Amino acid sequence: MSAPAVPAEHTVRTKPRSGVTVLAGPTAVGKGTVSTFIRDNYPDVWLSVSATTRPARPGEEEGVHYFFKTAEDFDALIGHGDLLEWAVVHGVNRYGTLRSTVEAAVADGKSVLLEIDLQGARQVKEAMPEADFVFLAPPSWDELVRRLVGRGTETAEEQHRRLETAKLELAAAPEFDYVIVNDEVSRAAAALVDLMGLTPRHTA
Repeated sequence: MSAPAVPAEHTVRTKPRSGVTVLAGPTAVGKGTVSTFIRDNYPDVWLSVSATTRPARPGEEEGVHYFFKTAEDFDALIGHGDLLEWAVVHGVNRYGTLRSTVEAAVADGKSVLLEIDLQGARQVKEAMPEADFVFLAPPSWDELVRRLVGRGTETAEEQHRRLETAKLELAAAPEFDYVIVNDEVSRAAAALVDLMGLTPRHTA
């Protein structure tokens, strides 16, 4: 079967800025890498930290990369309506955005960035249709495969499952207001910050 098509960088439509920008895209496209670069280089951006039932990977810190929750804790967040969105990712772990932290940041006038999966982005679109929705795309399908296999954090079975998911995720790009191609992390981050109405800084 031929490789799935990947979207080119473009703006689908323009709307007034709401203060909330949602970044989503296929697995292994580098959402976390881009958002980490923004956190380290653009202090004007308030980056939401997701809650997850996934175990921490080496180097990940509680409250910095994720809020790591047990299944029971996550159930309680859902039951109390404390999540703006949540989803089961790759049929295994759950991820969600804490409603209280996002609403407080918006009330403070901060530029909020939510880095979430496609299912979560769709939930936020129902709850906050005024938000800006950005799809992060790979330069090519072959590059997406290379990134997933190269990071070495999944088994061969998990890699196959994630790539099958990525094919469906790529087809969702038309649902988003903007597409940014992650061909180089600092450039993609600058393009995203520009869309958020902030001034990108030049990095070496």
